[in-house]
Amino acid sequence: MLGSVSTLPQQPQRSPFSGHMVVCGDDALAQRLAVELRYVYGERVTLLLPPGRDPRRPELPLTQRGRAATLFGRMSAAMNRNLGNGGTVANGGTDSDTGAGLEAVRILEAAEPSDEAFEEAGVDTAAALALVYDDDERNIRAALTARRLNPRVRLVIRLYNRKLGQYLETLLDQAAAVAVPGLDPTALDTSTTVLSDADTAAPALAATALTGSSKVVQAEGLLLRAVERTPPRQGEVADPGLCTLALLSSTTHDPAGAEGSDSSGAEGPQLLPDQQSVAAATGRGTVVLEAIREAAPDGPAPRMGGRSAPLSQIFSRRLRRSVLGVAAAVLGLAVASTLTTGEHPLHAVYLTLLDLFAMGDPAVDDSAARQVIQLLSGVAGLMLLPLLVAGVLEAFGSLRTASSLRRPPRGLSGHVVLLGLGKIGTRVLVRLRELNIPVVCVEDDPAARGIPVARRLQVPVVLGDVTQEGVLEAAKIQRSRALLALTSSDTTNLEATLYARSVKPDLQVALRLFDDEFATAVYRTLRTAHPQALTRSRSVSHLAAPSFAVAMMGRQILGAIPVERKVMLFAAIKVAGHPQLEGRTVEEAFRAGAWRVLALDATPPEDRHQDLTTAGPSSSDRPSGLIWDLHPGYVLRPEDRVVIAATRRGLAELLRRRRAVTPR
Repeated sequence: MLGSVSTLPQQPQRSPFSGHMVVCGDDALAQRLAVELRYVYGERVTLLLPPGRDPRRPELPLTQRGRAATLFGRMSAAMNRNLGNGGTVANGGTDSDTGAGLEAVRILEAAEPSDEAFEEAGVDTAAALALVYDDDERNIRAALTARRLNPRVRLVIRLYNRKLGQYLETLLDQAAAVAVPGLDPTALDTSTTVLSDADTAAPALAATALTGSSKVVQAEGLLLRAVERTPPRQGEVADPGLCTLALLSSTTHDPAGAEGSDSSGAEGPQLLPDQQSVAAATGRGTVVLEAIREAAPDGPAPRMGGRSAPLSQIFSRRLRRSVLGVAAAVLGLAVASTLTTGEHPLHAVYLTLLDLFAMGDPAVDDSAARQVIQLLSGVAGLMLLPLLVAGVLEAFGSLRTASSLRRPPRGLSGHVVLLGLGKIGTRVLVRLRELNIPVVCVEDDPAARGIPVARRLQVPVVLGDVTQEGVLEAAKIQRSRALLALTSSDTTNLEATLYARSVKPDLQVALRLFDDEFATAVYRTLRTAHPQALTRSRSVSHLAAPSFAVAMMGRQILGAIPVERKVMLFAAIKVAGHPQLEGRTVEEAFRAGAWRVLALDATPPEDRHQDLTTAGPSSSDRPSGLIWDLHPGYVLRPEDRVVIAATRRGLAELLRRRRAVTPR
């Protein structure tokens, strides 16, 4: 049964417009995505939520719709204040679009994304539909239903299973092509997009564990690396890198400073500043673009111990040394037999082995030297028997423990302690191992999703409740380099962080928090208590929502990097159709606080592949490939494709669509 529409503010039962966007979900990602689409892109949005309280977080008094309405109310008030001061929304309109400021998101409730729920939400006339439930199976069922109701709707689906997502994309695109013959190939390419919030957020979360606050974006064969740099000392000149992407808060290390979010004001971080702002920002840290290059092919994640020989994984070092000692003794006896008896070396080895295994005849009638050698060979044979038994026992023991979890080794230091092996923690674990960073995991559920992954990568795991005494000590927290608290409980992440800081006050910490206001309070308090230690609070929905929003607009971003508590996006777009870029020089196309052109794909359009760094043989004399060192005077042509860095609102302006509003 569908619930009534939220009264903040009152909305009609059905949207009077076609071409709107529908978001269906049951957690913070759905609400954050609706905010992104409505208050950044200026789209009309209908949000479909499950009724009642969140069963996974019963301690929260608000229902899903109540929390969403509160969030939208705060955003609507902020946006209307901006519009009252002459601001504009992303679609280029002002408050005249709605008469009295931006409308709130239309909120509906339904237990399941059924035909009736989709009809109420207007999926049959929607431009795009996002299915971001936490359950993969529910998203798949809803996608099949939506494709049947509206073959033209653009689907953005949240799936954790990558391989299944690829198959589902192909299946739904084929269904759209069959249902609508002659569908534009460009529209078909973007008709279905499968994304994973875990994959989107994992690189940013893993980057917080890197020394030097390096930030890496790797997608479509392209690798962009940005790095945070501290303010230069007096008399020093800061290295600007390829360009300055952001200015950090002027009070980043001040306990009373801003928290680095969108509400920080002029003292907060500034994304994509111009040269004048950079020159005037003395005493502020910067985020600079350090490198743009082709990415190396993805390889398997390395194991904790590196690549070892099979024997070293089965037999202990002591046993291997003992076997080598016995082999050396046998070789010495064979040489002695050859020298004393004049036997051929091979025959001497044969006789020695017979004596070793007590299979030879007694050397009663032989020389004294031969008798001594036979006795020594017998003694060596007695030593070989326990070695054989020990080898068999160790081999069985290795096979038995191959499926068990490793314990943190003695003397381990400089590692990252990762709390939680759910969806997010598992992806972050794989990312850290790809970067060859040693990790120790802590998980209280032996059947957690990431346990088999940790076992396969031979990553040490401590099973236990992180809030219990001794668990973090077992993970060697006192000798670690960083703590990533990524469990699904805000209080657990906070408690573990506070305890870890009591053990090691200068520990680098990044914790996952769901509630944005709570994250702000925690961030400022931890920074006040430990001003010299690096503290980061991360919201997975905040990091992932921009990617889903861009996909709703029919595009995809290369990646996102966090700048304090803001997000900077990287995207590859075609110049054609963008008057802000087309016909302008690179210098003229730059808009401070919105976007900056970083690189140019000079490959002719007919020779381009999906991968930015892959091009076929050029059919023209024009140079092909990705050009990073663009001259500021280069004029962007319609056929060009460029890599840009952009803020959320800047990218929204570039990707805006013209809506045809048609009353029902």
